Order: sequence, then C-alpha cells, then structure tokens
Amino acid sequence: MATTKSGVALAENENLVMEIEAELWATSSNPIAQALGSIRRILALIFGFKAKSFLVITDKRVIEVRTYIRCWCITTGREVKYVLPSSVKEIGYTRAATCCCFCPVYFLYYDSFTQRTKVQLKDADESGALKAANAFYAAISHAQ
Repeated sequence: MATTKSGVALAENENLVMEIEAELWATSSNPIAQALGSIRRILALIFGFKAKSFLVITDKRVIEVRTYIRCWCITTGREVKYVLPSSVKEIGYTRAATCCCFCPVYFLYYDSFTQRTKVQLKDADESGALKAANAFYAAISHAQ
C-alpha cells in the first residue's frame, strides 16, 4: 500500500493519477500576489499555524484532504472526504485574469448536489488545468 503527500493510503490495485496541492496563501499566479502569499504563510508559521489542502485523484476515486496544524506541531483538524460519483453534477476549470490581465490564475472546480469545491492550482497553465479536469472526470466516470 502506497501513501501520498497528503497521507492518504492507496488501496490495493489502485494507482495515483494526480495529487493536487491547493494554493491556500497566494491569491493568484501574479508574482506580487505570490510574494504576499509567501509573507502570509511565513507569518502563520511564525505564530504556529499551518494549513494544507489536497485533491487526490486515483484511477478509482477522488478524495479531498484538509489538515490544520496549530502550535507548530499539533494537528487540530483533518477532513477527509470521498467524492461520490453520483453526486457530481459538473467538473471543469476556470481562468481568471489578475494583475491587469497579465497573470492568469486557474481553478479546478466541481459542483455536487451539496457543495461547490474550487481549488486554486499551483503553477498551472491551460494544459495543466485541462489535464486535472480530465483526470477528475476519468476517475469518477470509472467508478460509476
């Protein structure tokens, strides 16, 4: 059984397709926003706060993982959600212009009957966002 960066253990005969770490600190791919996000992240680390979020896509399932750490080493919260294929209505990605249209930011999103999840992709371009959306779709369509 292999484990991932997010700590999810893969089942037997399950292959990791993609593990997307969400950008939680910077608001876009704009270099200024990236620098401000890094400053926010460093300040949070100085005060002992850390948050990580992953979208794990395998060939059989899709899993959301969020981990919250306080006091530098105490895990105060961990959310693990399995995305049910029957609940997903729509999958896609969006591109938004930031910094006067010069720096695009890409989000992978999916709509389900109970929620809408939107994940900012780190260092992604058009082809990377499309690849993530296609991998997500393939994982849930395989499970149906």
